Amino acid sequence: MSQRTLVLLKPDTVRRGLVGEVLGRFEAKGLSIVAMDLRTIDGDLADQHYAEHVERDFYPPLRTFVTSGPLVALVLEGDEAVEVVRALNGATDGRKAAPGTIRGDLSLSNRENLVHGSDSPESAEREIKIWFPDLP
Repeated sequence: MSQRTLVLLKPDTVRRGLVGEVLGRFEAKGLSIVAMDLRTIDGDLADQHYAEHVERDFYPPLRTFVTSGPLVALVLEGDEAVEVVRALNGATDGRKAAPGTIRGDLSLSNRENLVHGSDSPESAEREIKIWFPDLP
């Protein structure tokens, strides 16, 4: 079943020059880029995106990090895209993520973990509307 998902290549991906490598992994898997934008976000957009986490203890440093520099927001499409992207991304904590995943190969952090992928088709729909409101 073809579906869309939102992916964020976080500021550490951009800062470390890993955008091409990470995008290449998604494309090599067979996912298509539907929309892509390099941007710097403010706290309001971060709060909207991470609405379910705003009151959690870990959120203030995450907010600071995600607003610290440019990131790449993209919409990917393909067969079971949400699940496929999450598998490619690997576990949230890069120190514990399996080798062969983006985080397992390229991240040593729980917070600066390179990528975000929607966690469900419902989240993907909500997040895509936030980041790409004009996308049909």
